[in-house]
Amino acid sequence: MDYQKTYTYPSTLNQTTQGASTTTPYTPQQTMPQYAPNQPYPTPPAQTPLQPVPPQILPQPVPPINFPEQSYIENILRLNKGKVGTFYFTYTDSNEWRDRVYKGVIEAAGRDHLIISDPKTGKRYLFQMIYFVWAEFDEEIQYEYPYR
Repeated sequence: MDYQKTYTYPSTLNQTTQGASTTTPYTPQQTMPQYAPNQPYPTPPAQTPLQPVPPQILPQPVPPINFPEQSYIENILRLNKGKVGTFYFTYTDSNEWRDRVYKGVIEAAGRDHLIISDPKTGKRYLFQMIYFVWAEFDEEIQYEYPYR
């Protein structure tokens, strides 16, 4: 490729001055500074040496021992993970699935969902808590966290 050619900016094409077409030739310019072989490259100014900084010991936060856990349904269900229960759901927008009852083992519970498994088949089911009405257990349920 020949870098010595002259090029024309696209913005100057098709410009006419009194009926004649004029273009401004472009010659590439060198932007890097040139240094003579006997001239040294400039050096940065001298800096003071860095002083060692002693490590700072920051206090570590201590986790609270007896923080009050709020008794939301998902927390109570989570405390009773592994227990068999009967779960009642109401689907208000459905005539066919209006009220449903499920029996199973609590696998997990979140803010908006409940996962139970059928002990006979091992199948797991994911339910939305918005349709949850109540639960029954045949054994005592855990309500408070054990470290209280």
